[in-house]
Amino acid sequence: MKTQAPRTTILLLAIAQSLYSCAVITVFATGPLVGLMLAPNQGYATWPVTSFVVGSMLAVWPASYLMKIYGRKPVFIAGALSSIIGAVIAIYAIYHSNFYLFCVGVLLQGVLQATSSFYAFTASEAARPEDKSIAISWVLTGGVVAAVAGTLISSQTRDLLAPFTFAGTYVAVIVFAVLSLVVFGVMQVAKPTQAEIQGPQRTWPELLAQPKLVIAMATAIFSYALMNLMMTAAPVAMKICGFDVDASIWVIQWHVLAMFVPSFFTGVLIKRYGVNLITGIGMAILISAGIAALAGISFMHFSVALILLGLGWNFGFIGGTTMLTTTYHPSERAKVQAVNNFGVSLMVAIASASSGQMLSHFGWSSVALTVMPIAAIVLGIIIWLRTHESTSTAHSL
Repeated sequence: MKTQAPRTTILLLAIAQSLYSCAVITVFATGPLVGLMLAPNQGYATWPVTSFVVGSMLAVWPASYLMKIYGRKPVFIAGALSSIIGAVIAIYAIYHSNFYLFCVGVLLQGVLQATSSFYAFTASEAARPEDKSIAISWVLTGGVVAAVAGTLISSQTRDLLAPFTFAGTYVAVIVFAVLSLVVFGVMQVAKPTQAEIQGPQRTWPELLAQPKLVIAMATAIFSYALMNLMMTAAPVAMKICGFDVDASIWVIQWHVLAMFVPSFFTGVLIKRYGVNLITGIGMAILISAGIAALAGISFMHFSVALILLGLGWNFGFIGGTTMLTTTYHPSERAKVQAVNNFGVSLMVAIASASSGQMLSHFGWSSVALTVMPIAAIVLGIIIWLRTHESTSTAHSL
């Protein structure tokens, strides 16, 4: 069989990313709204999104180690199959007004999240070392299609199986997952070598002795968690403020566009100006998203805050992921990626679980006030890393 060109593999991963992103946008745009319809009280409205993240958290560690033994492709296929099963359960739960069963269906969608979190790493492994940031960026451009298609499909299919609102939306999720299976069917991903499976590995104290590894993980984890905290809360906050479902869906669409459109150039910016600078800018933009959210509760305020949130996530997450790929050997890949992705899932689970309670008890402003100081702390340690590396370079001359 002819070996697949790296560019073809990266393109297929970008297509898989777009299909995954469509499914995730559906969950994040409609999950809290289904929660409002089915939950025992408003404080539980974000539980479906929390269930999604918990599913990802539980699956990410075994997914990473199964990939180390069997390769990426079989695990990617398993993630798509889990999405199909979860969507079927979600539809059944909506039909029977069963909030907790709906959460189980969404939890299984989280397995897709867990497996898809390795698409960017897979792309970086297919690319030349100097092009890792570009490969990661290009995979994430798949989210641009999802930003438009995913939100439109969420809106247009919500009454497809009326009067069971949003049941039709999860039929669309099944379609996304089936198309993903087609993509994985033609994708060629190198199986792990014996050296990668059984090669020497440093202990965690040795790995964590690298400031860059710790900061890379912190950046990726908190970029995702802070983005999730505000994004999950936004549709519910907008509904409380009197906006209709279409308004919140459009805000989410612009947010997702801001998350992924910059991917066309983020990798190039990192290659040209350095990963520390671009990642630090991402944290600064997250702080500005919190400021915009505090400024008011008009449609424009929600829109600007969520757009800045998406852009900050893009720079922060791609920067952190790129930084991380430089801190481990191939034989250490599975354990480092597993811990990183588990950390992302854990903090996102805490963020999504907290967002509903924060809204219910303290209001929308409490979400913004949480984002700003955490992003500022991460920005501070990135500045420290950049200064530390500059000093080390000067001493070595």
